[in-house]
Amino acid sequence: MRLPRFSSTCVLSLLITQTCILVFLVSRQMPLSPAGSKGHVHVLVLSSWRSGSSFVGQLFSQHPDVFYLMEPAWHVWNALSQGSAPVLHMAVRDLVRSVFLCDMDVFDAYLPWRRNVSDLFQWAVSRALCSPPVCNAFGPGNISSEEVCKSLCPARPFGLVQEACSSYSHIVLKEVRFFNLQVLYPLLNDPALNLRIVHLVRDPRAVLRSREQTAKALARDNGIVLGTNGTQVEADPRLLVVSEVCRSHVRIAEAALYKPPPFLQGRYRLVRFEDLARDPLTEIRELYAFTGLSLTPQLQTWIHNITHGSGPGTRHEAFKTSSRDALSVSQAWRNTLPFAKIQRVQELCAGALQLLGYRPVHSEREQQDLSLDLLLPRGMDSFKWASSTDEQPES
Repeated sequence: MRLPRFSSTCVLSLLITQTCILVFLVSRQMPLSPAGSKGHVHVLVLSSWRSGSSFVGQLFSQHPDVFYLMEPAWHVWNALSQGSAPVLHMAVRDLVRSVFLCDMDVFDAYLPWRRNVSDLFQWAVSRALCSPPVCNAFGPGNISSEEVCKSLCPARPFGLVQEACSSYSHIVLKEVRFFNLQVLYPLLNDPALNLRIVHLVRDPRAVLRSREQTAKALARDNGIVLGTNGTQVEADPRLLVVSEVCRSHVRIAEAALYKPPPFLQGRYRLVRFEDLARDPLTEIRELYAFTGLSLTPQLQTWIHNITHGSGPGTRHEAFKTSSRDALSVSQAWRNTLPFAKIQRVQELCAGALQLLGYRPVHSEREQQDLSLDLLLPRGMDSFKWASSTDEQPES
């Protein structure tokens, strides 16, 4: 029997209605769900495309106490690609909340009725989905491999995702589809969640260089960011997407760093990819401490190896977390981007460069002089982590 199909507009309307009901129930302080009552910690890695978020996601995914999913809201944008990012915000937030609570029925709207674990976007990068109870490819504490997982665990029943999720103390999701912090306030106020936000940023000039290597793969998402009603955007000569990404990082950081709401205190951390590249173990220890995790000896060895490879990686590795020289990756744009493009990015992203601590270059000579440090110290007032009692910098 053929099941009826509905238009994306109809599905979107239903999702928005469902989300409005959810927000109303949260505002009425509904009782804790089973997941919330078990003391789970929920971590949202909030970033944008080509900012090192896959690497940071793996720092969490490989931890033995973490259930991790990479960009579950990909399914929302894939199903509703005629929408715009602001219109889809509520549907994305609804899905993220459900996944945090290990309620995987939320995927009913986006995945086939008969589905396997492998129907989830980038499922094989999740160590938890390659380990018991989902699959026996890797034991507790082992470092997983995407390639091995794909070969051994592709046809596992989807119901095991929910079982696995409920068995971990930390549930971590990486997302690139939120463009302001306010849309997440209902989750931060939700009594069923114990949410921490890791806001990962990267030098916009490095982001542009990386985006140019992966332009075709980002075409659909570019169209949603620019609100083109379903038209894919591969070429972006005016750098409109990069400009919007910069503005979104400024919106998020300003909301958290300047007069943040009381419920955000101690629950937001700004992380620069370049700081991770320079001193990985120190930064990761602080990141783990922020989220209630500890660094194991096995993870420490893996992190050293993954950040001390050779070179910045090849084009075909753009969407993979492989062994690379992390510092080389963070500086690669300085030898490859034309100075005219750098000037344009610096004009469009001037506010982000200033707020996030990136020094502009004023000539090709400065661009290529790697002894010139373009990363400003993080000790300035604007880099205090969000607190309702911290003094705010003067404007």
